[in-house]
Amino acid sequence: MKRRYFEDLKRGDRFKSKTYRVSKKQIIAFAREFDPQPFHLDEKIARQTMFQELIASGWQTAAISMRLFVRALNFAEGLIGLGVDELRWPTSVKPNDILQVETEIAHLRKSRSKPRYGIVRICNVTTNQRGEIVQTMTSSTLVLRRKT
Repeated sequence: MKRRYFEDLKRGDRFKSKTYRVSKKQIIAFAREFDPQPFHLDEKIARQTMFQELIASGWQTAAISMRLFVRALNFAEGLIGLGVDELRWPTSVKPNDILQVETEIAHLRKSRSKPRYGIVRICNVTTNQRGEIVQTMTSSTLVLRRKT
């Protein structure tokens, strides 16, 4: 797969990731380690909550989305996150959901303080197999420029 640099991008470019299936076992394992709330850990308890079933942590959704996004864009030397300005989880991820990320390049500019890099404003939308939006994220990242 082609490694991308800052110069390979333009405003409005869109990229779709491959898909990723989320298993019940993964949801519970992630929750045990990082977000031990009952609706992430126990199906019986989850049925008694507002969710009415086991759901993935939003942080797990974010981690899966990151994996999909990074692999889809394949930046040379990776990307360096400068911060997330907006992160939303409008729909819960459930066992056996299949996730996919679509990334739009919203803005680009050369970095003044790090001339070997460009700053890329990214909008990611993660959907499930039903087309429901499970996460939106707007962030800024540093991306390596080609040697000039």
